[in-house]
Amino acid sequence: MKRGNSSAPALAAAPDASFDWRKVASVVLSSRALDRIEETELMPARKVLYQFTARGHDVPQVILGSLLDHPHDAVGAYYRSRPMLLTLGLTLADAFAGPMGKSGGFSDGRDIGVVCNLPSRGAASVLPMSGDVGSQYTPAAGWAQAIQYRRSVLGEKKYANAISVVMGGDASVATNGFWSALTIATTQKLPMLFYIEDNGYGISVPSTFQTPGGNIAENLAAFRNLTILDGDGCDVRKAVPLIKEAVHLVRSGQGPVLLRLTVPRLSGHSGQDTQAYKPKDLVERENARDPLISLKSHLVPAMFSEQEWSELEAEVEGRVAKALAEAEARPAPSPERIHEGVYFGPGTHGTLQPQTVGGLAAEGISMPAGTEYADSEGARINVVAAVRKTLETELALNPRVTVFGEDVGPKGGVHAVTNGLQDKFGAERVFDTSLSEEGIIGRAVGMAMAGLVPVPEIQFRKYADPATEQLNNCGTMRWRTNNAFAAPIIVRMPGGFAKCGDPWHSVCGEVQWAHGIGWQVCFPSNAADAVGLLRTALRGNNPVIFFEHRAVLDAAWSRRPYPGDSFMVPFGNAAKLSEGDGVTIVTWGAMVERCEEAARGFPGRVELLDLRTIMPWDKEAVLQSVQKTRKCLIVHEDGVTAGFGAEISATLAEEALYSLDAPIKRVAVRDVPIPYNVGLMDAVVPNVARITAAIDELLTA
Repeated sequence: MKRGNSSAPALAAAPDASFDWRKVASVVLSSRALDRIEETELMPARKVLYQFTARGHDVPQVILGSLLDHPHDAVGAYYRSRPMLLTLGLTLADAFAGPMGKSGGFSDGRDIGVVCNLPSRGAASVLPMSGDVGSQYTPAAGWAQAIQYRRSVLGEKKYANAISVVMGGDASVATNGFWSALTIATTQKLPMLFYIEDNGYGISVPSTFQTPGGNIAENLAAFRNLTILDGDGCDVRKAVPLIKEAVHLVRSGQGPVLLRLTVPRLSGHSGQDTQAYKPKDLVERENARDPLISLKSHLVPAMFSEQEWSELEAEVEGRVAKALAEAEARPAPSPERIHEGVYFGPGTHGTLQPQTVGGLAAEGISMPAGTEYADSEGARINVVAAVRKTLETELALNPRVTVFGEDVGPKGGVHAVTNGLQDKFGAERVFDTSLSEEGIIGRAVGMAMAGLVPVPEIQFRKYADPATEQLNNCGTMRWRTNNAFAAPIIVRMPGGFAKCGDPWHSVCGEVQWAHGIGWQVCFPSNAADAVGLLRTALRGNNPVIFFEHRAVLDAAWSRRPYPGDSFMVPFGNAAKLSEGDGVTIVTWGAMVERCEEAARGFPGRVELLDLRTIMPWDKEAVLQSVQKTRKCLIVHEDGVTAGFGAEISATLAEEALYSLDAPIKRVAVRDVPIPYNVGLMDAVVPNVARITAAIDELLTA
């Protein structure tokens, strides 16, 4: 359904009395003053190093922000959205301090100054922005789904009429994130508003290169379950009713709405951009369309006299000058705190401060303490059954847990791990998704920020590649928002070789997630550890990659008795599987069984450590063992070059060099993709023979 300016009232309409027009004008004028001072004073003085103006985008943004007054609304914003933040409560001093890299504010100097965030101050929260164009869309869709979930599944009336808004420019509609979020919102009929600020350019590239014809609203006219509104954001009289209608439709349960407003970008893309690519007459036309001109003509003399408008301008200038002085007086951020916030944990003074928004901790919810004692009685179960049983137990215990991904619903997952869970817990808690890993992870991030515990599945490790942007942003969120936001999601990620190999389904590549700042990475080798590690992840407060190795899922060696509904394995705690005095083997995942088999040929000589988690990893256990055996073999399935074994080797070289009687040795995948042919796969993946030969070489060195 599409509507445009034909539904707008006559041009002579009086200002809508439901708005606080003095506040609207004050925020717009404040935003203009901030932009002007940054462009003309702070950038030339190199007090601001990156500057992105909002001039031209500001008036309709502030009008929209004025309507986002529900405490559970959220906005997925981007780098040209500072007027929205000012409307929702960002102080002028913080608005200056962010781009100046001063202490306090929305990142404490950690993030680029236009990449903002704002926990709710009685109205909408502004979700953490990022520097990636289009990455704001799917987390906003996740927040919208969490609104729906908290209303219908948890029965929380306080979420009635809450909405999620996502803002983007005309270039962002070409990104994966936009189309994925659009699919999620329309198939699920989510309370979500797509607000597209179309200024005709993505830096220097015209919008016709992003969208055929340059108008995304026209191109989406036939999209199902989507109301489309399209108009001129420079004419306040026309823009106000369109913005109000868009918000009203979403709040009233009509499903998602896309609102496109044309606006001018009244300066370059950033402070360094001269706009030489724009024809001179276009720049003149854009300046003539300045929405501030329209705002003033709409309010003067209807709401203000000319003198009152001038007095408001002077008042704003005074407040802005005072805020600038306050920001400039702030100290630089303390380097002593720069490592805080990568993970949830004690700060400099030993305090354990949860994030303001996101996960259970932000809402004061704590999960029961577990036990490290494992019940060793009962039938042995495989890893598939162990993971399923753990998910089932935690779904029953915690109504905020949700499990989703491609084929996890009626099919029960391509690996059968989620079989029967949807029947037991319903399609709102265990559900299938569209085929978009960007959407799966981005949605999970938004749901976690909205207080749920999402457990998304990436069907195979290689398929995580399209979601890398969302995974990286999720991991750094706590740090770059200075502990304001966190998204503790648990990503189940099967991979590794199985009955055969191939370059697509058999990838491990776990070192990528160990290198991903803010992530914890679990890699169980058996059913009991899978239970304990997964439960620790589900009851924790950090994002976790839970790797389910395909060769381990139904392996006889990996079967163990179910260790109980309270069993938890602490992260960073290696398991010592055998004692020995000749060589230490450090390994994890599917390689544990092969290392154990190889070690049988050297009774009493091999000390075998299963790391179980590689981030954090049990450095102390490895160092202690190597200081005893004085030799070390590292075995893993990732590539040998720059695999996680290289990190362990470097640590030993730095901290235990004089304890070593032989060079550290690694047995890993040769630097080629995993082949399909079984014989070729066996030649590439570490096998018992290669491991045995390496042990023998070290023992006789």
